[in-house]
Amino acid sequence: MRWSALLLGALLLFTAGCGGGDSKDSKSSGEKTFVYAIVADARILDPQMSTDASSSNAVARRVYETLIVLDKDNNIVPALATEWKQIDPLTWEFTLRTDVKFHDGTDFDANAVKASLDRLLDPEAKRNRRSILRPIKEVNVLSADRIQIVTETPFAPLLLHLTHACASIMSPKAIQEDAAGTSELATAPVGTGPFKFESWVKGDNITYSRFDEYWGEKAKVAKLVVKVVPEDSTRIAMVKTGEAQAADQVPLTDIERINKDDAMKLVRTSMYRTEFIAFNNEKAPFSDPKVRLAIAEAIDFKALISGVYQNVGTQEVSFMGPAVFGHNPNLVPYSFDVENAKKLLAEAGYPEGFKATLYVPDRKIRITLAEVIQAQLRPLGIDVSIITLEQGTYYNETEEGKHDICIDGWSNQTGDADFSLTPTLTPSGIASGQNIARYDNPKVTALLDQARVEIDPEKRKALYYEAQELIRNDAPILVTQATEQIDVVGKNVNGFWVTPGGVVVLSEVSID
Repeated sequence: MRWSALLLGALLLFTAGCGGGDSKDSKSSGEKTFVYAIVADARILDPQMSTDASSSNAVARRVYETLIVLDKDNNIVPALATEWKQIDPLTWEFTLRTDVKFHDGTDFDANAVKASLDRLLDPEAKRNRRSILRPIKEVNVLSADRIQIVTETPFAPLLLHLTHACASIMSPKAIQEDAAGTSELATAPVGTGPFKFESWVKGDNITYSRFDEYWGEKAKVAKLVVKVVPEDSTRIAMVKTGEAQAADQVPLTDIERINKDDAMKLVRTSMYRTEFIAFNNEKAPFSDPKVRLAIAEAIDFKALISGVYQNVGTQEVSFMGPAVFGHNPNLVPYSFDVENAKKLLAEAGYPEGFKATLYVPDRKIRITLAEVIQAQLRPLGIDVSIITLEQGTYYNETEEGKHDICIDGWSNQTGDADFSLTPTLTPSGIASGQNIARYDNPKVTALLDQARVEIDPEKRKALYYEAQELIRNDAPILVTQATEQIDVVGKNVNGFWVTPGGVVVLSEVSID
């Protein structure tokens, strides 16, 4: 292991010294290495356990595949399953591809599907993402190429949720070895995807190679290196010089400059994602909704969009982007009324304010947002201490509930309201670390549970609308922006795209 890490480090140094290595030479695109520079490393490579975008992106639609996926128009289309049908309100059957192999040479079949889904749904294992598919009662093998999924109750979002990375199909051999302790899927994923995992140098890079036995259209580049580069200016410079072919999280201040640069271009994607402030609802004084509403009325949300976000994205009240099914467009924005905010705070017993910690990951725009929030709460006597943490540490601290307030974001990867609300704003998400607001309103939970089993789309919407009204009035979180993802790629790069759920698809990229 030590020797492989040293050799990889030497290879990367050589590549960097050549200004991007073979991406600029005479090789065809199919022989080249594509380097994607990202802000933050993955925390884990097991999609059933990951709760952050970096970890999910590290494997989704690269190493792992699901039975079905969303295409560029957000239609559900075949992947490892070729067709599917609903037998009755509780039962779905899927017909599987028969020409698929896992990266370790194991054949893909219905037993592999069952092994992966059973692993996720095992209540004793406590997989972080189990809540997304928890209504599944059993997975039955009908034949080598037919699988049956039975739910405990009607489960309206099933198909959309099966497109999520947690429903990735893993090698059954790797699952057995992981359970036996002879290998670890958390650090060495084995799937059927267009790229085969090679190595992970934590904090530095993840390297993949094209899987030449892939059942579908082969990846157009031979190697993929996802390089961790926290500094914004360095990531952009790497793309400009050709050392990297793409980079994520372009600072808003650099948009105009990149648009004028002959060597680079922007890829802008409207997202299902929202950015938000979360209060720790289990800690005083944030356990009092009057305190949370006071803060909501002390924040100038319009100024956040124009100032912090420079008019990128939109103002939103709901905890999901406008294109998500079940989004309530009728929610009343919080009034910007500092005097009424002071009155609410006094009614809650804090006329002079209080001290609070605000946890923020080490990202420029979120630090800027934290500083603006700090200033806007000062007139209420709320003395906010900003604690900036490396992203992995930030997630660990907030998932354990150590914060008073934190700044975060949530990517809805399926386009259904259930994915936004159930994991993040019901008690089931507290243990898994997804409900960082630690919010528990039994009325909200009951409405969301009812919406899960309601098949009629209009009735489902009505339930989600009502739940969002309650959430808005409780103010456990405050949405600061419905986001747009902005990546930068070299002018010679084609085929780079991002789903509205935030999955960065690199299987189609090519380099001219």
